[in-house]
Amino acid sequence: MASPSETVPRRVLVTGRDGFTGRYVAEELERAGYEVCGLNAHGGRVDLLDAAAVQAAVAGIRPWAVIHLAAIAFVAHGDVDSLYRTNIVGTRHLLAALAELPAAPSIVVLASSANVYGQAAGQTGKLDESVPAAPANDYAVSKLAMEYMARTWSDRLPLVFTRPFNYTGVGQDERFLIPKIVTHFRRGEEIVELGNLDVWREFMDVRTVAWTYRRLLETCGEGDTFNICTGNSHSLREVVAMMEDIAGHAIEVRVNPAFVRANEVQCLVGDPARLQRRIGPFPQRVLRETLRWMYGA
Repeated sequence: MASPSETVPRRVLVTGRDGFTGRYVAEELERAGYEVCGLNAHGGRVDLLDAAAVQAAVAGIRPWAVIHLAAIAFVAHGDVDSLYRTNIVGTRHLLAALAELPAAPSIVVLASSANVYGQAAGQTGKLDESVPAAPANDYAVSKLAMEYMARTWSDRLPLVFTRPFNYTGVGQDERFLIPKIVTHFRRGEEIVELGNLDVWREFMDVRTVAWTYRRLLETCGEGDTFNICTGNSHSLREVVAMMEDIAGHAIEVRVNPAFVRANEVQCLVGDPARLQRRIGPFPQRVLRETLRWMYGA
């Protein structure tokens, strides 16, 4: 592949560029010499549910590659109708617009979610991409449905699907568990209310995830589905213990039944083997370093 620094920088459309993940992906790509565009028109963001506006914006950008991050990503999002419309119909509008370009992008990376595996984790240990999906909530169902819908475009667009496991970092919304815990310690709170403490998750660093998305663009080939994960997991109890050590003080954890989700997935940890075969070894930051970064931000 020619270097993006040769002649004109290669233009990458990152939907959701202004979101938590999108900001880090854009910075990673720009450092590598790519030109990064968000899905914008006339100085404002384009609504994915406005098919005509999406088509016009994509036609104006004519991207060399696409990373589609824009979605409703909060599992407990209250507006279920909006969740399905955005994650499925909004993605379809984007794919339709891309398919109408005079020259198709070299790669279209679609962000799904490891939540599509659901409770399969309890039976298989580390999850690889061959594990049948078993979504256990509306968010996971919307992401799996997005994958099925998108595959109907695979004869017209070079699609790659990613299933990121949990990740975090500076700037993530405090509705998510790790930012909530870190913020309580930073403010010196004495009590934090959480849900089930006996759940095990990957907690990757968003900067590692951004690096991974860049490498997927640079190693584009046959379309496939990739877990974005490290193979390492931590319980929420461990996260709290690490933060007590970093902050130098303890906090009382109270389990609030309102925060305990029905159909809670107890363990969600992935097998990164297929991803590493595609992009090579990736930088792994230990969770304690990520938590320290967030605490000091």
